[in-house]
Amino acid sequence: MLRFILSKLLYLVPTFIGITIIAFGFVRVLPGDPVLLMAGERGLSPERHAELSAQLGFDRPLWAQYLEFMNRLLHGDLGNSLVTKKPVLTEFMALFPATVELGLVAIIIATVIGVPVGVIAAIKRGSWFDQVSMTAALVGFSMPIFWWGLLLIILFSGILQWTPVSGRISLMYFFPPVTGFMLIDSLLSGQKGAFLSAASHLILPAVVLATIPLAVIARQTRSAMLEVMGEDYVRTARAKGLPPARIVGVHALRNAMIPVITTIGLQIGVLMAGAILTETI
Repeated sequence: MLRFILSKLLYLVPTFIGITIIAFGFVRVLPGDPVLLMAGERGLSPERHAELSAQLGFDRPLWAQYLEFMNRLLHGDLGNSLVTKKPVLTEFMALFPATVELGLVAIIIATVIGVPVGVIAAIKRGSWFDQVSMTAALVGFSMPIFWWGLLLIILFSGILQWTPVSGRISLMYFFPPVTGFMLIDSLLSGQKGAFLSAASHLILPAVVLATIPLAVIARQTRSAMLEVMGEDYVRTARAKGLPPARIVGVHALRNAMIPVITTIGLQIGVLMAGAILTETI
């Protein structure tokens, strides 16, 4: 077991190096002058351009630039933001808790709704519920998230005015950040209104972000349940006269959750990537 774990860990080294080479090379092949982009100055004289190139290291060979890039990366130095001119790592750590909070709430919504929908669809295979839910799951999986987000904003924020359009909490509430998670920090502040405001700001983007994982989880749960329901131990439980709820909950669902849990874990990574687009909308 230890040898297996070590072998997998060793694979991380070439994988990490490959990712850094791709990221470094991709930035270098993009069109445009990186010196002008990073300096934010127009009409640079050739002397000033050469000076900035030397300061930023662009006058060095590519292999030397890559080694410097790796050295700074391993020391946690990701450079400065082109927009705020502040360290990227500082900006990232300030905003990352909001992304994690959004992703966690979205995966909870997707799991709480997706698993029961998949179970019921499997039990009532071929029924109207099965057809409607799986069709909706297919539509949800295929729907562009930016279009879905804009549609819900127009409906719930514009027409119905049930949820705020943007932000994380109303400006009338203020409390010192503790965890970076607005829901938790609002609870720790003891302000009920602050928690409700944070929840109302979070629910709409969380629902948008949960749409695709919900569809995937529901379809995976249905497939796993249908496969398990045909196993010998389930048929034996039916032959013994066990209640249907016990057969589904104890014998079928417990074994069907193995691939479903794997799917949920994979969707967490997808959510972290999708949260960037959702937060932008």
